Amino acid sequence: MSKLTVELKKELIKKAFSAQKRAYTPYSGFQVGAALLTRDGKIYEGCNIENASYGATNCAERTAFFRAVYEGERDFLAIAIVGKPEKSEEYEYCAPCGICRQVMAEFGVPEEFQIILPRSLEDYKEFTLEELLPLSFTGDSMKSKTPQ
Repeated sequence: MSKLTVELKKELIKKAFSAQKRAYTPYSGFQVGAALLTRDGKIYEGCNIENASYGATNCAERTAFFRAVYEGERDFLAIAIVGKPEKSEEYEYCAPCGICRQVMAEFGVPEEFQIILPRSLEDYKEFTLEELLPLSFTGDSMKSKTPQ
């Protein structure tokens, strides 16, 4: 499915676990970490940051994307996302929310961009963005398809 090596996947997973430890989740207690890989091999980490006004909360995936975009990155290959309740030792397969999938569609090629959902270094699922967000709305959707 993926052009990523097993070693690179494991590096992303490790960085996602590390980022998850920095999550700020005083309301839900559900901590998420993400590690985003650029096409040129850089990795940007992010964690979820909650707010009493839930609409102001930012997901780990978007934190990683926004950090990378701020640094000038625009070309991404993959992201690893981990999540678990704060008081639990067990990780869940933590799929991205709809808003995060939309952000991924803005910057990743849906049929190429890989989403890795680990429970551990050895136990993970992989999807393309196209699998998780079929018929995505992208910049191409904004272009007129009819003659003027």
